[in-house]
Amino acid sequence: MTRLLLVGGGHAHIEVLRRFAGSPPAATTLCLATPAPALTYSGMVPGVIAGHYALADAQIDLAHLAVAAGARLALASVAALDPVARRATLSNGAVEAFDVASLDVGAVPAAGLPGARDHAIAVRPLEVLVAAVDALRAAAQGGVAPRIAVVGGGAAGIELVLALSSGLLYEANAGKAAFMLVTDKPEIAAELPVGVRRRLSRILLARHVAVVTGAAVSAIDAQGLVLADGRRQAASAVILATPAAPAPWLRASGLACDAHGFVRVDATLRSVSHPAVFAAGDCATQDDAPRPRSGVYAVRAGPPLAANLRNTLAGAPLRHYRPQRHALALIATGDRRAVASRPPWSAEGAWVWRWKDHIDRRFVARYRADP
Repeated sequence: MTRLLLVGGGHAHIEVLRRFAGSPPAATTLCLATPAPALTYSGMVPGVIAGHYALADAQIDLAHLAVAAGARLALASVAALDPVARRATLSNGAVEAFDVASLDVGAVPAAGLPGARDHAIAVRPLEVLVAAVDALRAAAQGGVAPRIAVVGGGAAGIELVLALSSGLLYEANAGKAAFMLVTDKPEIAAELPVGVRRRLSRILLARHVAVVTGAAVSAIDAQGLVLADGRRQAASAVILATPAAPAPWLRASGLACDAHGFVRVDATLRSVSHPAVFAAGDCATQDDAPRPRSGVYAVRAGPPLAANLRNTLAGAPLRHYRPQRHALALIATGDRRAVASRPPWSAEGAWVWRWKDHIDRRFVARYRADP
């Protein structure tokens, strides 16, 4: 029997499991190693924070998918990987041997900012973020007006601060809470077209979110942010929505990685250095077609990853995959409205939110249905 190890229950691996359900690869034992029994779908988290969904609405049962695919579920993260000996050491001390492995572990909060561990809330794991926001909301309902700073001016940070301002402003302490978006870039959403940036800037202004640009954060303490130029920004809660980092064990494994430490893969999603290892999603960089680290690209990698895992197990030729250059972005603004962007086109309104809501609910439902 060939041993296939899926490391991480991310957006690409749930599609692998769905496609293996009912017709798993012949003569193969399958193991899914992941620290949590459910995947929280990132696209719905801003809606959870804004109060439009319960957390359960945004979660996919990994145990259900594993059973349907005939996979054994190991509830632990990977602490170390040896791609030569083909062994993965799990956080609980167990060792999983494999013949073929696939990595879909996402990214981890960037480390190194002084005070962040003790005084900031990271956006990952998503379940921890939601729990922290629930605590902030409970405090606001109890009369404690929060002053929240979100560090990171990309689409994720903007969605988060708008979701927070919507939920906390309209559900508790109306008008008393204060929100700030801080970025070291000269403008917000630098990765998005200028028309989208203008739309988002106008919405942030209308929502009374203070935007601080060109301000690198050098430290975080109990009083808020310390900026690189010595200025301070007071905050009772700081949430880090800065670009995520790769898990340290990826580079330590000896797998070929890019300059940041993400696993380099070729057009078949296979490691360029160790052909028995595949990788997809935020933990990987495709050499011939690097793309932004976002859920939409991880989701799109699921079908070609499933096909190439099945082919490599069967000894069949692998297929090349080239992700689309531009993906549709639907950015929720916290008030059951959203901004749509696909260069050079953009739009906004309640109808965009309804479109996004339909897409997100349909995505989650796909992995809840029996195969």
